[in-house]
Amino acid sequence: MQILKFKPLLKSTIWGGSKIIPFKNLDSGQANVGESWEVSGVKDNESVVSEGEFEGKMLNELVAELKEKLVGEENYERFGNSFPLLVKFIDAQQDLSIQVHPDDETAHRQGKPMGKTEMWYALESDDDATLRVGLRKAITPELYKEMVEDGSIVEALAEYKLSADDCFFIPAGRIHAICKGSFVAEIQQTSDVTYRIYDYKRRDKDGNYRELHTKEASEAIDYTVLDDYRTHYTPRKNESVQLVSCPFFTTAVYDLDEPMTLDYSELDSFVILIGLKGEATLLTENGDEVSFKQGETVLLPATAGMVKVSGTIKFLETYV
Repeated sequence: MQILKFKPLLKSTIWGGSKIIPFKNLDSGQANVGESWEVSGVKDNESVVSEGEFEGKMLNELVAELKEKLVGEENYERFGNSFPLLVKFIDAQQDLSIQVHPDDETAHRQGKPMGKTEMWYALESDDDATLRVGLRKAITPELYKEMVEDGSIVEALAEYKLSADDCFFIPAGRIHAICKGSFVAEIQQTSDVTYRIYDYKRRDKDGNYRELHTKEASEAIDYTVLDDYRTHYTPRKNESVQLVSCPFFTTAVYDLDEPMTLDYSELDSFVILIGLKGEATLLTENGDEVSFKQGETVLLPATAGMVKVSGTIKFLETYV
């Protein structure tokens, strides 16, 4: 099977910036692009194959057709015809709302299909960019509701200055917000369940406040306080550096300036590669060869086996 590339789903938003189009080297005049959905099986927002023998097919259609050959046996048993990961680039020109996502158990109890655990990997952001991740002081569900009402919930969150290559793991239940100037790659469960906690009392174009999900969020929040919410790792050249390993995805970063062969022969999963910087060529055992560069995201089927990467490139690798 071939390596798959998809058409990006570019989404203009009121908070979107101008980083995504040049980062992906696209010929597009679309403005205020806040998100590029790179690989998505979300209903009504499915990725479409951009080239090759499956050109024009939607991702979940491919899963239903190819089954374990595409996603792996265990993943197909677990997720069926739904693709389990969603990959995005996000560029925030304004602060996004403070949010939380439920875990699977809470989501099911609230009538949602599944929860959402995710991670962020920082790209070249503005000098003053920050992220808010996790509680910096203990609060109760009752105090949480009061702080949402008076706007002081912002003060309860840990805030981090953002630099390229920073990494944050955001398990379901952890309060978080992407703030002005931030540019990140996001990997998450395929779920669009988001509970908006606080939106800085901003009004929409019609003068209305955006809907908050105070009650649902209070049931989803993990009120545990940690000393540090950043994912710490030691960068290394020409080898895999693991960032996150959880039941929903495993992610590593590679920074290559010499050829390297990735061995997936024992892995029962698809693999997604997300280009962060530079360019390379990917070559599979069966002779399938594609270019791979900054801003591109490719999907290797579960049958991929060995893949040789030749070039100077930094990229994320993620699978289930």
